[in-house]
Amino acid sequence: MIKTIDLNFAGQSKTIGVFLYETSEGPILLETGPFSCYPTLCKGIRELGYAPEEIKHVFVTHVHLDHAGAAWAFAKMGAKIYTHPSGKDHLADPSKLLASAERIYGDQMDKLWGEMRPISKPLIMSAKDAEMIRIGDTVVRSWHTPGHAKHHVAWQINRELIAGDVAGVKINDGPVVAPCPPPDIDLEDWAYSIRRMKALDLNRLHLTHFGSVVNIPSHLAELEKRLIDWSEWMRPFAEDGTPKDKVIGLFEDYVNGQLKASGLSDENIKKYDKANPAWMSVYGLTRFWSKKLKLVK
Repeated sequence: MIKTIDLNFAGQSKTIGVFLYETSEGPILLETGPFSCYPTLCKGIRELGYAPEEIKHVFVTHVHLDHAGAAWAFAKMGAKIYTHPSGKDHLADPSKLLASAERIYGDQMDKLWGEMRPISKPLIMSAKDAEMIRIGDTVVRSWHTPGHAKHHVAWQINRELIAGDVAGVKINDGPVVAPCPPPDIDLEDWAYSIRRMKALDLNRLHLTHFGSVVNIPSHLAELEKRLIDWSEWMRPFAEDGTPKDKVIGLFEDYVNGQLKASGLSDENIKKYDKANPAWMSVYGLTRFWSKKLKLVK
């Protein structure tokens, strides 16, 4: 059974989750969350009956700070860290990743994410597409699922999928929304990954933001519809070269309007904002359209 640990990110429950699975060789971890939440994660691991030092295998869906920021702390205790081949260099040397995040978050970096240290290369395991990784009696299968990030991997155990961000954000019984931060959102790739997830024989998706989904076809259909809606909303601003600071407020109003229309309370809207700030999608989708429109020209 896959167990969820709520990291209570930025004081909000059900915003970032980490997953623990028990194998015959001990527990494995899927995602780590940011290092700012490491004490909460360790407490959660202990509450499930294990010591953090017992984690010897960590699988991250991608190297963004909210998913892999604490991976180095487990590597320091000897854990192997499994990632997409294109994510390996960022874990070994996170300087570019941190510099990019610092441009976005500024003096909020440490408070939100904490530090991210390099991981020794021998402890970083590159997972090929559809590779089957055996840990004791458990097989973890990797599915390369680009779209949210080029280096995104969804991890399958039995008929359950740790989907990272490629299956969207859904908190409590709210709507599915699409996390579209820069730098490498690609809607064609994302459509491919959605088709791929639909084709898998699954009975549950586990979302880092947040929880599990059993009605998979309708969930993925809603995600696909939302991606199209948001990207088409953003396209005219990219075509006109509208400054992003003028678009952000408009898009935040648009997204909050959709969330309110779905019946969400103000408290749950705050959770969505923590998990998937609307302003980040302005940067990501504008960048996508800018690149695409240049290719068309």
